[in-house]
Amino acid sequence: MTRDDIIRMAREAGFYFHDAGYAPILHTVAGEYSEACFERFAALVASAEREVCAQAAWDIVQYEVHADLADQVAAAIRARSTP
Repeated sequence: MTRDDIIRMAREAGFYFHDAGYAPILHTVAGEYSEACFERFAALVASAEREVCAQAAWDIVQYEVHADLADQVAAAIRARSTP
């Protein structure tokens, strides 16, 4: 994940950024820190990481075994978002 990806996800979660060169996260768009923003941000980061892991697993398994197993492994990683 790049710095730009992290900033994009933080904005998507509801955090407000400015370019003054200090304390880039001032507060949420609503003007205060919010547990919900942190929870959304954590979920976005976890989802992005799961997708990278699923793709890496699929890339490895499809060449070593076969595509059906690669699909199953990738699906199992992506399904970790389901409680």
